[in-house]
Amino acid sequence: MGKYDHTFQIFTEEQIESLREGGKILHDCLEMLSELTKPGVTTLELDQAAEAFIRDHGAEPGFKGYNDFPATLCTSVDDICVHGIPSDEELREGEIVGVDCGVLYKDLYTDSCVTLALGNISGEKRRIMDATYDSLCMGIDIVRAGVRVGNISSAIHKKLLERGFDAVRALTGHGLGDTLHQFPDIPNSGQVGAGAVIPEGTILAIEPISTAGSTDIREDPDGWSLHTKDGAVSAHFEHTVLVTGQGCEILT
Repeated sequence: MGKYDHTFQIFTEEQIESLREGGKILHDCLEMLSELTKPGVTTLELDQAAEAFIRDHGAEPGFKGYNDFPATLCTSVDDICVHGIPSDEELREGEIVGVDCGVLYKDLYTDSCVTLALGNISGEKRRIMDATYDSLCMGIDIVRAGVRVGNISSAIHKKLLERGFDAVRALTGHGLGDTLHQFPDIPNSGQVGAGAVIPEGTILAIEPISTAGSTDIREDPDGWSLHTKDGAVSAHFEHTVLVTGQGCEILT
């Protein structure tokens, strides 16, 4: 995380405008992928479409090459919580897939994720998707200058628990900017009043990652994909937001 190890990065008006532009590219990319994601499509095909879209819009994939990650997207199916590597395996009816993407535009990163349904899915999968998205909205509603990180974490976790699910403890949101991951971590469980005070003019990736079972994870032999330890289904939604005095602006 370099020089931002223990401080928030604060952005100029010019940088904020660049973040808005990069965030729109990322938003539009995920909208395009949402239309493409159907049973029979491979995650590698989605990855190739995403890379082409991002480069065609004057930006670069934010994940590709980051710590040697091999792809533009993280595509995480069913019990994979995060960091699934795209492959030539076809998506199947009844699965859900987290599609996580980063964009590097004018030397600044934005980061966002949606979980998508493949055709008719089970009631549990629909419920966990809805609960996770609602917990993202709840967390975003808390964000404003002067709020502590723990207030966001607590709001996310409370919503998940209310809906019968839990947060994967080892996986968090984060600050970002001229690096993809930087101070602070934004856990998806925590205590009101705990953690750093968030200043105006920084950006945060808020990203609840939920589980229908164990909160523990295991790593796949590929060295990237992280599964729920018990094989329970997981969902993941994420936005990059700009912190303002009155609340926040969703950039993605």
